[in-house]
Amino acid sequence: MRSWLVPAAAALLGGAIGAGAMLAYADTRGAGSGDVRTYLLTHPEVIPEAMQRLQQKEAGSVVAANRAAIVTPFGSAWAGNPRGDVTLVEYYDYNCGYCRASLPMIRQLIERDPKLKVVFRELPILAESSRSAARISLAAAAQGKFNAFHDALYAAGRVSDDSIAAAARTAGIDTAALPALAPRIDAEIARNMEVAAKLGVSGTPSWVVGDRVLSGALPIEELERAIAEARPS
Repeated sequence: MRSWLVPAAAALLGGAIGAGAMLAYADTRGAGSGDVRTYLLTHPEVIPEAMQRLQQKEAGSVVAANRAAIVTPFGSAWAGNPRGDVTLVEYYDYNCGYCRASLPMIRQLIERDPKLKVVFRELPILAESSRSAARISLAAAAQGKFNAFHDALYAAGRVSDDSIAAAARTAGIDTAALPALAPRIDAEIARNMEVAAKLGVSGTPSWVVGDRVLSGALPIEELERAIAEARPS
């Protein structure tokens, strides 16, 4: 074990591991014992759990502090129930193959859950064409045509100037309005980048639901569990 993990995990143990590990420690050393280091060396399996719980706690605090910037859609960049009791947010990049592969799953989530709202947030981090696509996508959202553009560009395959232009035509975007929309669009992308960095999001797709941040191409069952846990009782 690397030595830096011991003091870090020791500091985390009380707040992050949870009652179960602390009870186990008390049983082995007696109530009031303080030799956390010995416990961690004997039970190193608790360290990843401690780290994960601390990360989840910190992410929850960031979500709470930035909730409006996370769950409030830009224009029509949302799907599902506009008054849903749970909002699932996807941070995505049009050049991300896993994001494209997640699109049918998102549709299925909405079909299965009539109380779900899905918000799409641009995070163009993979290529220069990602930013070009994101800017037109946000222009579509500002004109109430996000879903038409979103579906058309994903269906086109590889992202390029030609496929972006074709998707814009399919969606019926007024490209003459783009210069006037540019300040809002650029501000939105910058805000998404800033919030994603605070959340610790470094790849796409990434998801926010309730106070949780999830990463990667997840199975539908995992997202449904997270949605159920976030649902008001």
